[in-house]
Amino acid sequence: MPVEKKNGLPNSLRFPGSMFDLASYLRTGPSIALVGATNDTTKYGNIILRDLVSKGYTVIPVNPRAKSVEGIPACADLREAREKGAALVVYVIPPKLTLESLAQARELGMKKVWVQPGAGDEAVREYLDANSFEYLMDACVMVETRVA
Repeated sequence: MPVEKKNGLPNSLRFPGSMFDLASYLRTGPSIALVGATNDTTKYGNIILRDLVSKGYTVIPVNPRAKSVEGIPACADLREAREKGAALVVYVIPPKLTLESLAQARELGMKKVWVQPGAGDEAVREYLDANSFEYLMDACVMVETRVA
């Protein structure tokens, strides 16, 4: 059975019941809070940060243990990132930590969320659905921001 798609995305990657398309939104150039940004160049939190910055995105690293990531001042949490203008939250941390951070995102009204592969699980998906997040899960932000 073929996978139903809308705007080139499988329906399972879109926010259920919404016309919201996070991949299209990403192309508008929102400031991005990258939760899990790190100075460890072998980790995706660093690889994604460098990739997005090289493509012209404003990336706000979120890491409570770093003062800066790749020379960019880091925020300890989403509250700080929102104060700096973050409009989209990208998660690149283990699912348990993603779930914990989503509670703060909900409290702050940060409802546009991108959950990188490996950063989510069924509990994360259920939380996103139950709390009306606009989200994309299990798609790579680096792939979706490639110039064709």
